[in-house]
Amino acid sequence: MRVLAALSGGVDSAVAAARVLEAGHEVVGVHMALTRNRPATRSGSRGCCSIEDASDARWAAEILGIPFYVWDLSEDFEQRVVADFLAEYRAGRTPNPCVRCNERIKFEALLERALALGFDAVATGHYARLRGGASAGVPGDTSGLVLERAADAAKDQSYVLAVSGREGLARALFPLGDVPSKTAVREEAQRRRLPVADKPDSYDICFVADGDTRGFLTRSLGTSRGAMISPDGEVLGTHEGYFGFTVGQRKGLGLGQPAQDGRPRYVLETRPATNEVVVGPEELLRRDTVEGDKLVLLVEPDDGAGWRDVAVQVRAHGRPVPAEVTVDQAAGTLRAILHEPLRGLAAGQSVVVYGGPEGQQVLAQATVS
Repeated sequence: MRVLAALSGGVDSAVAAARVLEAGHEVVGVHMALTRNRPATRSGSRGCCSIEDASDARWAAEILGIPFYVWDLSEDFEQRVVADFLAEYRAGRTPNPCVRCNERIKFEALLERALALGFDAVATGHYARLRGGASAGVPGDTSGLVLERAADAAKDQSYVLAVSGREGLARALFPLGDVPSKTAVREEAQRRRLPVADKPDSYDICFVADGDTRGFLTRSLGTSRGAMISPDGEVLGTHEGYFGFTVGQRKGLGLGQPAQDGRPRYVLETRPATNEVVVGPEELLRRDTVEGDKLVLLVEPDDGAGWRDVAVQVRAHGRPVPAEVTVDQAAGTLRAILHEPLRGLAAGQSVVVYGGPEGQQVLAQATVS
């Protein structure tokens, strides 16, 4: 197959490309430039898409002996990820930009260009196990496609990949899905003499490199003074914009006095229409059901209606919670009845359903409504 290998400049994507090349495929490397205001270097482990990252990606490609290109996807990234992130916060929801980036950039936009150039599949350094489709030598074939958690549970990225759906995943290769640990990946990079073997991982939101999400939102959306209120409407204080708060948040509320009972307060709800932030005790955060829309099915549900004895996960590295899930395919919605309550569930989060042998297989994904 002709494979386009996404090279971020990190160790994972470099080793993934090396494995695809070693498997006998024709490989071309590409680095996605996602911002036009790239810093020369990263700040430790924060951020990505620096000039340093592009140079490291080019260096890895030279070691592997494969052609290398830099693609400017900054406009796509700005429109499909950053603008969506801001719009979701403006609407009072809590988005996951990594989910949107995987869906709309690392698969949708990248695959669009790859197919237009005659490539059969794309390869990335994601940690997840994938069977069928390109992994079985039949790119584009969605029959029998299975997405499962990675062998290394600590690095598993199946949660953020679920939104890509069967069509996108059928042309994907994840060569690192079976590696036992990140240490093993670094050791392999050293054996292959790849220059990024010891490079630190990036984390946090890539376009908020300083980690100050509230500051980024304030700079982008401005300030608007509103009331911080209790569940019964008592005004407890003020804030500079509801969008600077997320459901479940405890710190940084700016309240001068503690609750009468001395217990900590948490954000329970944000109200865009009135610019109010509702805060209260932890027990009011607990939810026994999860409802979602924009349904993505990776496996046809039992009897077309859903699954029993499965688990749902609402954060990238959150704890899976046992549940019974029903879906309405016509409406594109999902409803999970939880066997254990979840805390701090917010609209805009991604909910992923896991089942199959040992609960490792991704069954469906939706956006919490």
